[in-house]
Amino acid sequence: MANEKHAEVAIIGGGIVGCAIAYYVAKSGIDCVLIEKDDIASGTSSRCDGNVTIVDKDPGFDSLMSLKSQELTVELNEELDLSFEYRALGSLLVCENDTEMQAAKEWVDIQNAAGLKFNLLDRSDLRDESPYFADDIPGGLECETDSLINPYLFCYSLIEKAKQYGLKLQTHAEVTAITKKEAFTIETTKGTFTAKKVVNAAGVWAPFIGKMLDLDIPIIPRKGHIMVGARQQPVMMRNVMEFGYLMNKFGRERIVDERTEKHGVALVLEPTESQNFLIGSSRQFVGYDGRIDINVLETMANRVTRFFPAMADFTMIRAYTGFRPWTADHLPIVSEVEEIPGFYIAAGHEGDGISLATVTGKLIDQLIREETDTIIPVAPLRFNRFRSSVTH
Repeated sequence: MANEKHAEVAIIGGGIVGCAIAYYVAKSGIDCVLIEKDDIASGTSSRCDGNVTIVDKDPGFDSLMSLKSQELTVELNEELDLSFEYRALGSLLVCENDTEMQAAKEWVDIQNAAGLKFNLLDRSDLRDESPYFADDIPGGLECETDSLINPYLFCYSLIEKAKQYGLKLQTHAEVTAITKKEAFTIETTKGTFTAKKVVNAAGVWAPFIGKMLDLDIPIIPRKGHIMVGARQQPVMMRNVMEFGYLMNKFGRERIVDERTEKHGVALVLEPTESQNFLIGSSRQFVGYDGRIDINVLETMANRVTRFFPAMADFTMIRAYTGFRPWTADHLPIVSEVEEIPGFYIAAGHEGDGISLATVTGKLIDQLIREETDTIIPVAPLRFNRFRSSVTH
Protein backbone atom coordinates (compact mmCIF):
# COMPACT_ATOMS: atom_id res chain seq x y z
CA MET A 1 0.00 0.00 0.00
CA ALA A 2 3.01 2.32 0.32
CA ASN A 3 2.74 3.60 -3.24
CA GLU A 4 -0.93 4.51 -2.68
CA LYS A 5 0.23 7.14 -0.22
CA HIS A 6 3.01 8.55 -2.39
CA ALA A 7 2.87 10.17 -5.82
CA GLU A 8 4.95 12.36 -8.08
CA VAL A 9 2.09 14.90 -8.11
CA ALA A 10 -0.70 15.43 -5.56
CA ILE A 11 -3.70 17.48 -6.69
CA ILE A 12 -5.82 18.99 -3.91
CA GLY A 13 -9.44 19.65 -4.88
CA GLY A 14 -11.89 17.51 -6.83
CA GLY A 15 -13.84 20.25 -8.58
CA ILE A 16 -13.79 20.73 -12.33
CA VAL A 17 -10.34 22.36 -12.33
CA GLY A 18 -8.77 19.63 -10.18
CA CYS A 19 -10.42 16.92 -12.28
CA ALA A 20 -9.13 18.45 -15.53
CA ILE A 21 -5.62 18.68 -14.08
CA ALA A 22 -5.81 15.05 -12.89
CA TYR A 23 -6.86 13.97 -16.38
CA TYR A 24 -4.05 15.73 -18.26
CA VAL A 25 -1.33 14.87 -15.72
CA ALA A 26 -2.36 11.19 -15.60
CA LYS A 27 -2.59 11.08 -19.40
CA SER A 28 1.02 12.32 -19.57
CA GLY A 29 2.03 9.20 -17.65
CA ILE A 30 2.87 11.00 -14.41
CA ASP A 31 2.13 9.17 -11.14
CA CYS A 32 -0.56 11.31 -9.48
CA VAL A 33 -3.14 11.32 -6.71
CA LEU A 34 -6.25 13.51 -6.40
CA ILE A 35 -7.19 14.38 -2.81
CA GLU A 36 -10.71 15.71 -2.18
CA LYS A 37 -12.31 16.49 1.20
CA ASP A 38 -15.81 15.38 0.13
CA ASP A 39 -16.94 13.79 -3.14
CA ILE A 40 -15.94 14.74 -6.67
CA ALA A 41 -17.76 17.90 -7.79
CA SER A 42 -19.30 18.43 -4.34
CA GLY A 43 -18.43 22.15 -4.12
CA THR A 44 -18.75 24.99 -6.62
CA SER A 45 -18.66 22.65 -9.64
CA SER A 46 -22.05 21.20 -8.71
CA ARG A 47 -23.54 24.62 -7.90
CA CYS A 48 -23.14 26.46 -11.17
CA ASP A 49 -24.28 26.46 -14.75
CA GLY A 50 -22.47 24.69 -17.57
CA ASN A 51 -21.43 27.40 -19.99
CA VAL A 52 -18.21 27.03 -21.97
CA THR A 53 -18.34 30.56 -23.33
CA ILE A 54 -16.34 33.26 -25.07
CA VAL A 55 -19.33 35.57 -25.41
CA ASP A 56 -18.75 37.06 -21.93
CA LYS A 57 -14.94 37.38 -22.13
CA ASP A 58 -12.92 40.52 -22.71
CA PRO A 59 -11.23 40.41 -26.13
CA GLY A 60 -7.56 39.46 -26.05
CA PHE A 61 -6.04 37.08 -23.51
CA ASP A 62 -9.40 36.30 -21.82
CA SER A 63 -11.06 35.19 -25.04
CA LEU A 64 -7.90 33.31 -26.17
CA MET A 65 -8.03 31.23 -22.98
CA SER A 66 -11.68 30.41 -23.60
CA LEU A 67 -11.15 29.56 -27.26
CA LYS A 68 -8.34 27.11 -26.37
CA SER A 69 -10.55 25.60 -23.67
CA GLN A 70 -13.41 25.17 -26.14
CA GLU A 71 -11.10 23.38 -28.57
CA LEU A 72 -9.92 21.01 -25.82
CA THR A 73 -13.53 20.37 -24.75
CA VAL A 74 -14.40 19.35 -28.32
CA GLU A 75 -11.50 16.85 -28.18
CA LEU A 76 -12.63 15.53 -24.80
CA ASN A 77 -16.13 14.94 -26.15
CA GLU A 78 -14.45 12.36 -28.42
CA GLU A 79 -11.90 11.01 -25.90
CA LEU A 80 -13.94 10.53 -22.73
CA ASP A 81 -16.09 7.43 -22.31
CA LEU A 82 -18.90 8.91 -20.20
CA SER A 83 -21.21 11.46 -21.80
CA PHE A 84 -21.15 14.91 -20.19
CA GLU A 85 -24.09 16.34 -22.18
CA TYR A 86 -21.92 18.38 -24.53
CA ARG A 87 -24.05 20.65 -26.74
CA ALA A 88 -22.34 23.03 -29.17
CA LEU A 89 -25.21 25.42 -29.81
CA GLY A 90 -23.63 28.85 -29.53
CA SER A 91 -24.94 31.42 -27.05
CA LEU A 92 -26.70 34.77 -26.98
CA LEU A 93 -26.22 38.10 -25.24
CA VAL A 94 -29.39 40.19 -25.36
CA CYS A 95 -29.62 43.95 -24.94
CA GLU A 96 -32.25 45.77 -22.92
CA ASN A 97 -31.97 49.19 -24.58
CA ASP A 98 -30.42 51.08 -27.48
CA THR A 99 -27.40 52.16 -25.41
CA GLU A 100 -26.53 48.51 -24.83
CA MET A 101 -27.18 47.75 -28.52
CA GLN A 102 -24.58 50.33 -29.50
CA ALA A 103 -22.12 48.78 -27.04
CA ALA A 104 -22.98 45.33 -28.42
CA LYS A 105 -22.24 46.45 -31.98
CA GLU A 106 -18.81 47.68 -30.88
CA TRP A 107 -18.29 44.41 -28.96
CA VAL A 108 -19.06 42.32 -32.09
CA ASP A 109 -16.66 44.44 -34.19
CA ILE A 110 -13.86 44.02 -31.65
CA GLN A 111 -14.40 40.26 -31.31
CA ASN A 112 -14.64 39.76 -35.10
CA ALA A 113 -11.40 41.73 -35.52
CA ALA A 114 -9.84 39.24 -33.08
CA GLY A 115 -10.95 36.40 -35.39
CA LEU A 116 -13.88 35.17 -33.30
CA LYS A 117 -17.28 34.18 -34.69
CA PHE A 118 -19.67 36.85 -33.37
CA ASN A 119 -22.85 38.08 -35.07
CA LEU A 120 -25.13 41.03 -34.31
CA LEU A 121 -28.83 40.13 -33.95
CA ASP A 122 -31.84 42.41 -34.42
CA ARG A 123 -35.32 42.19 -32.92
CA SER A 124 -36.63 39.80 -35.58
CA ASP A 125 -33.62 37.47 -35.08
CA LEU A 126 -34.55 37.23 -31.40
CA ARG A 127 -38.19 36.48 -32.23
CA ASP A 128 -36.92 33.62 -34.41
CA GLU A 129 -34.89 32.34 -31.44
CA SER A 130 -37.86 32.39 -29.08
CA PRO A 131 -41.42 33.74 -29.20
CA TYR A 132 -41.11 34.34 -25.45
CA PHE A 133 -38.83 37.38 -25.69
CA ALA A 134 -40.36 40.70 -24.58
CA ASP A 135 -41.49 42.81 -27.54
CA ASP A 136 -39.29 45.81 -26.72
CA ILE A 137 -35.95 43.96 -26.60
CA PRO A 138 -34.01 45.65 -29.44
CA GLY A 139 -31.60 42.80 -30.22
CA GLY A 140 -28.32 41.32 -29.13
CA LEU A 141 -25.42 39.22 -30.34
CA GLU A 142 -24.36 35.59 -30.62
CA CYS A 143 -21.10 33.71 -30.35
CA GLU A 144 -21.22 30.66 -32.62
CA THR A 145 -18.56 28.57 -30.85
CA ASP A 146 -20.03 28.60 -27.33
CA SER A 147 -21.28 25.33 -25.84
CA LEU A 148 -23.00 23.82 -22.83
CA ILE A 149 -21.91 20.88 -20.67
CA ASN A 150 -23.08 19.22 -17.46
CA PRO A 151 -20.22 20.18 -15.07
CA TYR A 152 -21.05 17.44 -12.58
CA LEU A 153 -20.93 14.70 -15.22
CA PHE A 154 -17.84 16.29 -16.79
CA CYS A 155 -15.92 15.92 -13.51
CA TYR A 156 -16.83 12.23 -13.21
CA SER A 157 -16.07 11.63 -16.89
CA LEU A 158 -12.59 13.17 -16.53
CA ILE A 159 -11.86 11.15 -13.37
CA GLU A 160 -13.08 7.90 -14.90
CA LYS A 161 -10.66 8.30 -17.81
CA ALA A 162 -7.82 9.57 -15.56
CA LYS A 163 -8.14 6.39 -13.46
CA GLN A 164 -7.58 4.36 -16.64
CA TYR A 165 -4.32 6.32 -17.02
CA GLY A 166 -3.34 5.44 -13.44
CA LEU A 167 -4.78 8.25 -11.30
CA LYS A 168 -5.14 7.38 -7.60
CA LEU A 169 -8.29 8.92 -6.13
CA GLN A 170 -8.76 9.75 -2.45
CA THR A 171 -12.17 11.20 -1.59
CA HIS A 172 -13.40 12.16 1.90
CA ALA A 173 -9.79 13.02 2.72
CA GLU A 174 -9.68 16.56 4.08
CA VAL A 175 -6.22 18.13 4.06
CA THR A 176 -5.30 19.31 7.57
CA ALA A 177 -1.61 20.22 7.17
CA ILE A 178 1.13 20.47 4.54
CA THR A 179 4.86 20.66 5.14
CA LYS A 180 7.81 20.63 2.76
CA LYS A 181 11.34 19.30 3.16
CA GLU A 182 12.71 17.38 0.17
CA ALA A 183 9.15 16.37 -0.68
CA PHE A 184 5.74 17.56 0.46
CA THR A 185 4.00 15.81 3.34
CA ILE A 186 0.22 16.13 3.22
CA GLU A 187 -1.72 15.25 6.38
CA THR A 188 -5.36 14.31 5.77
CA THR A 189 -8.28 12.75 7.61
CA LYS A 190 -7.42 9.57 5.65
CA GLY A 191 -3.75 9.45 6.62
CA THR A 192 -0.50 10.96 5.41
CA PHE A 193 0.46 11.36 1.76
CA THR A 194 3.77 12.41 0.25
CA ALA A 195 4.43 13.98 -3.15
CA LYS A 196 7.25 15.70 -5.00
CA LYS A 197 4.86 18.32 -6.37
CA VAL A 198 1.51 19.66 -5.15
CA VAL A 199 -1.22 21.46 -7.10
CA ASN A 200 -3.63 23.57 -5.05
CA ALA A 201 -6.88 23.39 -7.04
CA ALA A 202 -9.18 24.00 -4.08
CA GLY A 203 -11.15 26.90 -5.59
CA VAL A 204 -12.58 29.21 -2.93
CA TRP A 205 -10.80 27.10 -0.32
CA ALA A 206 -7.38 27.57 -1.97
CA PRO A 207 -6.37 30.27 0.57
CA PHE A 208 -6.79 27.75 3.44
CA ILE A 209 -4.38 25.36 1.71
CA GLY A 210 -2.03 28.28 1.09
CA LYS A 211 -1.99 29.25 4.79
CA MET A 212 -0.65 25.78 5.65
CA LEU A 213 2.54 26.84 3.84
CA ASP A 214 2.42 30.45 5.13
CA LEU A 215 1.25 31.64 1.74
CA ASP A 216 -1.34 34.40 1.30
CA ILE A 217 -3.50 33.61 -1.75
CA PRO A 218 -5.71 36.61 -2.68
CA ILE A 219 -8.89 34.71 -3.57
CA ILE A 220 -12.25 35.75 -2.07
CA PRO A 221 -15.58 33.85 -2.30
CA ARG A 222 -18.20 35.64 -4.42
CA LYS A 223 -21.61 34.11 -3.82
CA GLY A 224 -24.11 33.40 -6.58
CA HIS A 225 -27.70 32.13 -6.57
CA ILE A 226 -29.28 29.84 -9.16
CA MET A 227 -32.95 28.92 -9.54
CA VAL A 228 -34.07 25.71 -11.26
CA GLY A 229 -37.24 25.92 -13.33
CA ALA A 230 -39.50 23.04 -14.33
CA ARG A 231 -39.81 22.04 -17.96
CA GLN A 232 -43.12 23.46 -19.11
CA GLN A 233 -42.36 25.09 -22.45
CA PRO A 234 -38.96 25.19 -24.20
CA VAL A 235 -38.37 28.92 -23.66
CA MET A 236 -34.92 28.79 -25.25
CA MET A 237 -32.91 26.03 -26.88
CA ARG A 238 -29.56 27.62 -26.07
CA ASN A 239 -27.87 29.68 -23.41
CA VAL A 240 -28.88 33.34 -23.15
CA MET A 241 -27.38 36.13 -21.02
CA GLU A 242 -28.10 39.82 -20.93
CA PHE A 243 -25.46 42.29 -22.04
CA GLY A 244 -25.61 43.72 -18.52
CA TYR A 245 -23.96 40.49 -17.29
CA LEU A 246 -20.72 41.78 -18.79
CA MET A 247 -21.19 45.12 -17.05
CA ASN A 248 -21.72 43.29 -13.73
CA LYS A 249 -18.83 40.94 -14.14
CA PHE A 250 -16.28 43.64 -14.87
CA GLY A 251 -17.80 46.33 -12.63
CA ARG A 252 -19.01 48.58 -15.44
CA GLU A 253 -21.83 51.12 -15.28
CA ARG A 254 -25.36 49.78 -15.91
CA ILE A 255 -28.77 51.42 -16.22
CA VAL A 256 -30.80 49.27 -13.81
CA ASP A 257 -32.87 49.69 -10.66
CA GLU A 258 -31.17 49.93 -7.28
CA ARG A 259 -32.03 46.40 -6.12
CA THR A 260 -30.73 44.77 -9.31
CA GLU A 261 -27.51 46.75 -8.91
CA LYS A 262 -27.16 45.94 -5.18
CA HIS A 263 -27.42 42.17 -5.63
CA GLY A 264 -25.34 42.15 -8.82
CA VAL A 265 -28.22 40.51 -10.69
CA ALA A 266 -28.12 39.90 -14.44
CA LEU A 267 -30.13 37.49 -16.55
CA VAL A 268 -28.60 34.11 -17.34
CA LEU A 269 -30.93 31.41 -18.67
CA GLU A 270 -29.59 27.97 -19.52
CA PRO A 271 -31.66 25.06 -20.83
CA THR A 272 -30.41 21.71 -19.51
CA GLU A 273 -30.41 18.50 -21.54
CA SER A 274 -33.41 17.30 -19.53
CA GLN A 275 -35.22 20.50 -20.60
CA ASN A 276 -35.35 22.00 -17.15
CA PHE A 277 -33.68 25.38 -17.09
CA LEU A 278 -31.28 27.22 -14.80
CA ILE A 279 -31.82 30.91 -14.03
CA GLY A 280 -29.10 33.21 -12.72
CA SER A 281 -27.28 35.21 -11.75
CA SER A 282 -26.28 37.20 -8.69
CA ARG A 283 -22.92 38.33 -7.31
CA GLN A 284 -22.33 39.13 -3.64
CA PHE A 285 -19.39 39.32 -1.27
CA VAL A 286 -20.76 37.80 1.95
CA GLY A 287 -17.87 35.58 3.05
CA TYR A 288 -18.69 31.87 3.17
CA ASP A 289 -22.37 32.39 4.05
CA GLY A 290 -24.15 30.00 1.68
CA ARG A 291 -27.71 30.72 2.86
CA ILE A 292 -30.32 31.49 0.21
CA ASP A 293 -31.53 35.11 0.28
CA ILE A 294 -35.17 35.37 -0.83
CA ASN A 295 -34.63 39.04 -1.73
CA VAL A 296 -31.99 38.03 -4.25
CA LEU A 297 -34.26 35.34 -5.72
CA GLU A 298 -37.08 37.88 -6.12
CA THR A 299 -34.70 40.26 -7.89
CA MET A 300 -33.60 37.46 -10.22
CA ALA A 301 -37.22 36.52 -10.92
CA ASN A 302 -38.03 40.13 -11.76
CA ARG A 303 -35.05 40.23 -14.06
CA VAL A 304 -35.95 37.11 -16.02
CA THR A 305 -39.53 38.33 -16.54
CA ARG A 306 -38.15 41.61 -17.92
CA PHE A 307 -36.80 39.61 -20.88
CA PHE A 308 -39.31 36.71 -20.86
CA PRO A 309 -42.60 38.08 -19.43
CA ALA A 310 -44.49 34.76 -19.84
CA MET A 311 -42.11 33.10 -17.38
CA ALA A 312 -43.98 34.81 -14.55
CA ASP A 313 -46.31 31.76 -14.67
CA PHE A 314 -43.55 29.13 -14.70
CA THR A 315 -42.87 26.76 -11.81
CA MET A 316 -39.56 26.99 -9.96
CA ILE A 317 -38.39 23.70 -8.44
CA ARG A 318 -35.59 24.82 -6.14
CA ALA A 319 -32.75 27.28 -5.61
CA TYR A 320 -29.18 26.93 -4.44
CA THR A 321 -26.03 28.99 -3.97
CA GLY A 322 -22.36 28.52 -4.77
CA PHE A 323 -19.13 30.48 -4.34
CA ARG A 324 -17.05 31.82 -7.21
CA PRO A 325 -13.32 32.13 -6.43
CA TRP A 326 -12.78 35.84 -7.17
CA THR A 327 -9.48 37.63 -7.84
CA ALA A 328 -9.02 41.39 -8.11
CA ASP A 329 -8.09 41.33 -11.82
CA HIS A 330 -10.69 38.67 -12.81
CA LEU A 331 -7.97 36.29 -14.03
CA PRO A 332 -7.20 32.95 -12.38
CA ILE A 333 -3.88 32.04 -10.78
CA VAL A 334 -2.32 29.18 -12.78
CA SER A 335 1.27 29.16 -11.69
CA GLU A 336 4.13 27.66 -9.74
CA VAL A 337 4.93 29.59 -6.56
CA GLU A 338 8.55 30.72 -6.88
CA GLU A 339 9.37 30.66 -3.18
CA ILE A 340 7.95 27.13 -2.78
CA PRO A 341 9.35 25.14 -5.73
CA GLY A 342 7.04 22.30 -6.72
CA PHE A 343 3.92 24.02 -5.31
CA TYR A 344 1.42 25.13 -7.95
CA ILE A 345 -1.83 27.09 -7.71
CA ALA A 346 -4.73 26.56 -10.14
CA ALA A 347 -7.59 28.58 -8.68
CA GLY A 348 -9.34 31.94 -8.79
CA HIS A 349 -11.40 31.41 -11.96
CA GLU A 350 -14.44 33.25 -10.51
CA GLY A 351 -17.41 32.31 -12.74
CA ASP A 352 -15.19 30.91 -15.49
CA GLY A 353 -14.09 27.63 -13.91
CA ILE A 354 -16.31 25.62 -16.26
CA SER A 355 -15.15 27.58 -19.31
CA LEU A 356 -11.45 27.46 -18.42
CA ALA A 357 -11.03 24.08 -16.69
CA THR A 358 -9.59 22.23 -19.67
CA VAL A 359 -7.04 24.88 -20.65
CA THR A 360 -6.04 25.14 -16.97
CA GLY A 361 -5.57 21.37 -16.71
CA LYS A 362 -3.47 21.30 -19.86
CA LEU A 363 -1.35 24.29 -18.76
CA ILE A 364 -0.62 22.85 -15.30
CA ASP A 365 0.46 19.57 -16.92
CA GLN A 366 2.81 21.54 -19.20
CA LEU A 367 4.21 23.55 -16.26
CA ILE A 368 4.81 20.37 -14.24
CA ARG A 369 6.67 18.86 -17.20
CA GLU A 370 8.57 22.15 -17.63
CA GLU A 371 7.47 22.67 -21.21
CA THR A 372 8.33 26.11 -22.54
CA ASP A 373 5.90 26.14 -25.48
CA THR A 374 2.66 26.31 -23.47
CA ILE A 375 -0.91 26.28 -24.80
CA ILE A 376 -1.44 29.89 -23.65
CA PRO A 377 1.03 32.51 -22.33
CA VAL A 378 1.75 32.00 -18.62
CA ALA A 379 2.76 35.55 -17.62
CA PRO A 380 -0.78 37.00 -17.07
CA LEU A 381 -1.65 34.10 -14.73
CA ARG A 382 1.45 34.13 -12.54
CA PHE A 383 0.96 34.17 -8.79
CA ASN A 384 3.55 36.89 -8.24
CA ARG A 385 1.56 39.44 -10.29
CA PHE A 386 -0.20 40.33 -7.01
CA ARG A 387 3.11 41.00 -5.27
CA SER A 388 3.84 44.20 -7.20
CA SER A 389 0.77 45.83 -5.63
CA VAL A 390 2.13 45.28 -2.11
CA THR A 391 4.10 48.29 -0.83
CA HIS A 392 6.61 48.09 1.97
